Amino acid sequence: MLARAIQASAVLLDCQDGIVLGLPRGGVPVAYEVARALDLPLDIVVVRKLGVPGFGELAMGAVASDGTVTINQAVLEEYCIPAEVVDAAVEREKAEIELGVRRSGRPPAPIEGRMAILVDDGLATGASMLAAARAVRPRARKVVVAVPVAATDTCDQLRNEVDHIICARVTRRFHSVGSFYEDFAQTTDEEVCDLLAKAANERRWRVA
Repeated sequence: MLARAIQASAVLLDCQDGIVLGLPRGGVPVAYEVARALDLPLDIVVVRKLGVPGFGELAMGAVASDGTVTINQAVLEEYCIPAEVVDAAVEREKAEIELGVRRSGRPPAPIEGRMAILVDDGLATGASMLAAARAVRPRARKVVVAVPVAATDTCDQLRNEVDHIICARVTRRFHSVGSFYEDFAQTTDEEVCDLLAKAANERRWRVA
């Protein structure tokens, strides 16, 4: 559905130099299908969510692999989260990112001067996507956010941060990303690696 929405948009006319960047882990299976439909290379942009203590799925912010940090001030105020808790979460997630990069052993694909299409499985608070967009913004020619489903307010807030945003389904009655999927099993690191390798092999075969 998301790939068809992109193909029907103005983005399709300007994405010849594009690259699809999935947000691990859940965004990568969606990004794989988008990259395949658009015949574009696939890579990842690593972002770690800063979960609210006791409510891990609720994001109080996010940190990207280049150190870009975004904070959801409304969540901090609602849950009375002190600055030292946020700082500790940032440092913890930065360490996880560094560990993951070392384990992968693969350099990131170049995005300088290219259209970067950022894909996730959905947007709830949008903290992770905002961190990703701000991380790639200085290097990419254009930044596009593409997701299958999003909360209306989150989608509207992101419009000022990117060149285009494409949401296959936008709704005000948004409880969780998982509620829109028949199968929302957690994606593993192994599945992410397999999809990246599969996408690369398929492109080599098509080019050949």
